[in-house]
Amino acid sequence: MRTVHEVSKLTGVSIRTLQYYDKIGLLHPAEYTESGYRLYDDTAMEKLQQILLFRELEFPLKDIKQIIESPDFDKGKALEQQITLLTLKKEHIENLIDLARGIKAMGVNHLMDFEPFDTSKIDEYAAQAKASWGKTPEYKEYEEKSKGRTGEENAMLSQQMMDIFSEFGAIRTDIPSGDAAQALVKKLQDFITEHFYTCSNEILYSLGTMYAGGGDFTTNIDKHAGEGTAEFVYQAIKTYCKK
Repeated sequence: MRTVHEVSKLTGVSIRTLQYYDKIGLLHPAEYTESGYRLYDDTAMEKLQQILLFRELEFPLKDIKQIIESPDFDKGKALEQQITLLTLKKEHIENLIDLARGIKAMGVNHLMDFEPFDTSKIDEYAAQAKASWGKTPEYKEYEEKSKGRTGEENAMLSQQMMDIFSEFGAIRTDIPSGDAAQALVKKLQDFITEHFYTCSNEILYSLGTMYAGGGDFTTNIDKHAGEGTAEFVYQAIKTYCKK
């Protein structure tokens, strides 16, 4: 058993933070002494490691609590995904270091490169991982609706969704707030709700952000529907969600 002071010294987590974790039910000590002091066993320390890994990945505490308390939470799978996310962050930092060194050597005017600031791959992977870790209601609904579908049926749904993006692509030179674009946003939202999970405006906005985030989503949408379509979809969704 370790006291709260020993845990704080070992992990670098302040005593106040450990007390707060206990208060919100994120990390309870194994037991309390007769004097009310917290004591932590190996199980509690392992859970603290999991929490700290999620914090390094900038997950909010409420999400961490939901994730690690889920009956479907798989420690091994989560650790593999955390490793992937940390590797992506490492690559991102290394790219920023290379850019800074290049600017130092050549000057800003000679190195107008903004690609190293792009975090879309990290954001995209984190969103996907969070859904599978936490088994959110939307993820559970998706699992239920997709259960029993054949590969051919899934491919057909993917094609139908891409067809909606093609409709966006056909009007991408219009204004995103126009009636046609807004009608397509509603069509997209209804399609997702019918075939995958309840697509609230909040979820829809998050999807729009990923569509235009510069990762695989952007590449696939623009390849299928025309350059600039993903950004147009995002702007149309942003307008729709502000209504």
